[in-house]
Amino acid sequence: MPAYWMARARINDPVEYKKYTDLVPDIIADHGGKVLARGGDYEIMEGPDHFHRFVVIEFPTLEAGVNCFKSDEYQKAAAHRRANGAGEVQTVVVESGDATV
Repeated sequence: MPAYWMARARINDPVEYKKYTDLVPDIIADHGGKVLARGGDYEIMEGPDHFHRFVVIEFPTLEAGVNCFKSDEYQKAAAHRRANGAGEVQTVVVESGDATV
């Protein structure tokens, strides 16, 4: 069952953040991910406006998305973003479908 990696980001240093984002597409592809939305125009419909970059990536399974996030390659890229304060990111990987009973 497909799963979706959804991230909200606030970019504090665009130059340093781009160094991170330049590394990520190949890592995602290596784990079977397909970018559905990455940094395009948006409109916040409800909630705080702290974040201003949004990303949605489809993976073939929840496990594939989680493994991508936990991979050494992604963690190395993310460590650069974190260490340099380039951006704040909230990431979740969620399985598709309606699990509400």
